[in-house]
Amino acid sequence: MKFLPTDIEGAWVMTPTIHGDDRGAFLEWYRSDSFAEAVGHPLALVQANCSVSARGIVRGIHFADVPPGQAKYVTCVSGRVLDVIVDIRVGSPTFGSWTSVVLDSHSRRAVYLAEGLGHGFASLQDDSTVVYLCSEGYDPRREREIHPLDPALGIDWQIEEPQLSAKDAAAPTLAEASAQGILPHAATCREYRDHLAAESPR
Repeated sequence: MKFLPTDIEGAWVMTPTIHGDDRGAFLEWYRSDSFAEAVGHPLALVQANCSVSARGIVRGIHFADVPPGQAKYVTCVSGRVLDVIVDIRVGSPTFGSWTSVVLDSHSRRAVYLAEGLGHGFASLQDDSTVVYLCSEGYDPRREREIHPLDPALGIDWQIEEPQLSAKDAAAPTLAEASAQGILPHAATCREYRDHLAAESPR
């Protein structure tokens, strides 16, 4: 299991070691000790979600108010998706930038995104099944969205006609969300991350 940081602070890609033979394959898609060593603190598992999407569906960009936010550890157990992480933290040196990783049932990669980062994915195949571990439970009072087709972000979703939910289609652009004051601040996210590291067992 190998964790590699991306260009966005707080976003990581995990590549597992896959053991395969004529029976199939076995892998560890999450280990708390390896995770904590790479990220600096353990992942508090509060909720686990499963999402199944037809080809062409885009879900996101979603985030939650910090604190406590909602960190996510995401993988695709069937099919293929383009997973996208967006830095929406005001004051971050990479504010407005994004990174993408293909998650599929072949590579078995996973991504981790810390509290305060925006997240979404595009389904590149029918019945793509994404599962993710969450540090906090769903709370509609804290949930926020950024429009995934915001031209200022310029995300290449790798599909010709993205299909959005009504909620995501009505989401504000990054500039509009910033003007509304709903975006997380980099300093607040850093303080919360430092708090988690200080509270973690030595």
